[in-house]
Amino acid sequence: MTAGVQTIIYPVKDLERAKPLFAALLGVEPYADEAYYVGYKAAGQDVGLDPNGHAKGMTGPVPYWHVDDIRDRLAAMLRAGAELLQDVQDVGGGRLIASVKDPDGNLVGLLQDGA
Repeated sequence: MTAGVQTIIYPVKDLERAKPLFAALLGVEPYADEAYYVGYKAAGQDVGLDPNGHAKGMTGPVPYWHVDDIRDRLAAMLRAGAELLQDVQDVGGGRLIASVKDPDGNLVGLLQDGA
């Protein structure tokens, strides 16, 4: 089951230049501000900036679908023809993420929050 798209991650080449732009867009300061990730919460959305995104194959913003069972949903997507980009990874606090590419080259992220 999915709770919908609640997170979108943007790959950025220059984190210091991207931060003020997204703060101006969203009207909030980041809740997380690290060298490897900057995150904002606005209007029920989590918007992240990933300075390593391009190196991980992100060609543009990636929507992350919040799911109950990331491993089950990832396996189902792979059986349905998706190509694995990033296997399930814990990014802290029990939050798990994974990403795939669909047959048209679109990137799709999966996210499961820890208990």
